[in-house]
Amino acid sequence: MHHVTRFDPASLVAPARENGHATGYRRVSHINREIGATHTEFGTCELAAGGSLDPHVHSYEELVYLVAGEAVLTVDGQSRVMGPDDCAYIGVGATHAWHNGGGEPCRWIDLVTPQPRTADQPPDTFFVGGSAPTSGAALDIRDPRQRIGARWTAGQMDLDLLKRSAPADAPAVSSSMSSALLAYSGIAVKMLVDERHGAALGNLFMVDYQPDVVLHPHDHPIEEAFYMLEGEVVFIADGEEYVLGVGDVAYAAVGCIHAFQNRSGAGCRWLETRAPFPPLRHGYRFERDWDYLGTLLAGEG
Repeated sequence: MHHVTRFDPASLVAPARENGHATGYRRVSHINREIGATHTEFGTCELAAGGSLDPHVHSYEELVYLVAGEAVLTVDGQSRVMGPDDCAYIGVGATHAWHNGGGEPCRWIDLVTPQPRTADQPPDTFFVGGSAPTSGAALDIRDPRQRIGARWTAGQMDLDLLKRSAPADAPAVSSSMSSALLAYSGIAVKMLVDERHGAALGNLFMVDYQPDVVLHPHDHPIEEAFYMLEGEVVFIADGEEYVLGVGDVAYAAVGCIHAFQNRSGAGCRWLETRAPFPPLRHGYRFERDWDYLGTLLAGEG
């Protein structure tokens, strides 16, 4: 099973569960149980200029990536100013709040897992009183005391740049495997939020395709969601073909045989989430490998 849709700003609405506890907050869900997802709730959120979302707690994880504007995000008493390409992990039971003191709306993409409960089920969101802090320090990803988030930059996907040694006083995160880029066959993958931040139920990462890259048909034992940020790519799922462009959202369920082809002649990039975490082994099942086995066995017979 798969699903393809497009983000439409006109579809943003004020969620009923935040009624009386939010000003200027709107959200639209792209991937959820209504389209058949089991673990994934994936959407776009917007907080208007001057808007706020009061302190509250969820019984699920939130992983967020900001695409526009700035806002103060407070998680368990730690307030940070978040801007475009900043990411945050909000754990189960973490008290958090948002405030946008700027003159422009703030918008972010979120993965929520497990899925929020429906109105006829026991509550999963609890407002704890008080108001959202209106100021905070800049998000400093070098400060080992900060546990809120991460930041994506284009340089993190530049393999030639990463090959070079960085000066000891370079203003960047200390080099380690946690800051490494996974690169293969013209594909670059940069993990943004995962177990290092405390996530236990899902992760969030950036994917970059060079021109003419092909990722062959495969499936997973986990769910994936994709949000196009730059360029275009052909998404093939369950035998159907789609051209995804900026603002398009796609979903591949467990067992959905899917593939990607970049036929555009230029690079492309998307934000991707997985829920739950993939296993250490057998996270991918490529059709070409099992076709090869079939050929081998046929030859042996």
